[in-house]
Amino acid sequence: MRGALKRNATISQLLQTQTRRNTDFFTDPVARIHQNSLREQAQSKRDYFNFSHFFRRSTTKNCNEVSPSLLSSAFSSSSASSSTTMAASLAKVGFVGWYLEMVKARPMLTKSVTCSLIYIAADLSSQTISSSTSFDLERTLRMAGYGMVVLGPTLHFWFNFLSKLFPKQDLISTFKKIAMAQTLYGPLMTVIFLSLNAYLQGENGAEIAARLKRDLVPTMINGVMYWPVCDFITYRFIPVHLQPLVSNCFSYLWTIYMTYMASLEKAGPTPN
Repeated sequence: MRGALKRNATISQLLQTQTRRNTDFFTDPVARIHQNSLREQAQSKRDYFNFSHFFRRSTTKNCNEVSPSLLSSAFSSSSASSSTTMAASLAKVGFVGWYLEMVKARPMLTKSVTCSLIYIAADLSSQTISSSTSFDLERTLRMAGYGMVVLGPTLHFWFNFLSKLFPKQDLISTFKKIAMAQTLYGPLMTVIFLSLNAYLQGENGAEIAARLKRDLVPTMINGVMYWPVCDFITYRFIPVHLQPLVSNCFSYLWTIYMTYMASLEKAGPTPN
């Protein structure tokens, strides 16, 4: 009985307390406003902390994703792309770019014309050095025709053949190419040059044979002292499509020597 009275008293107190709170909330506007402001402040604080936490987490995630390595790789890629584009643009500017395009589009014709022009310049230089009284136009035309018809195309096929036979540009492959040039291509082209030049000057077979017997060995000995160094530079450091051009540049000095010696032999010994 006493326990039942205590429970009833406790329930009565709870009901009175709840009734008082409800009465204060509905009857006292100040209390109601105060409670609402407290709730709004609490909600604002919760939203602020939730947004701050979300912002920090997003920022940290983005920073981790954009790592220094990624930035450096992107910068390196953009720099490499810019360098490649600049190099390609420079290669397309001016005479050099035009010549490279012609070598790519019409390789044999371009190399033949280049060889002919270099041989014309070599012959003009040789005639200037020899101080001849009259300019020999036929001789210059012979040199131009030899470069255009004979040497230009053969250089094109020869360098392509060696590049396929020995595709590398290391020292061993370079020395192999030099050996083949000195034992095969060099002697053959020297015989063709001496024979053709003599034939175009009106010499017969016996005279051409005598010229070869007299001039071939000395010319080959002089060539051994000059061409291996030129061939080493050409085969070791120059791309295949530009090797005929570089070889023709070396031929400029060699042709001056060859034509100058031929003119001296044709003129005969100088009287004392």
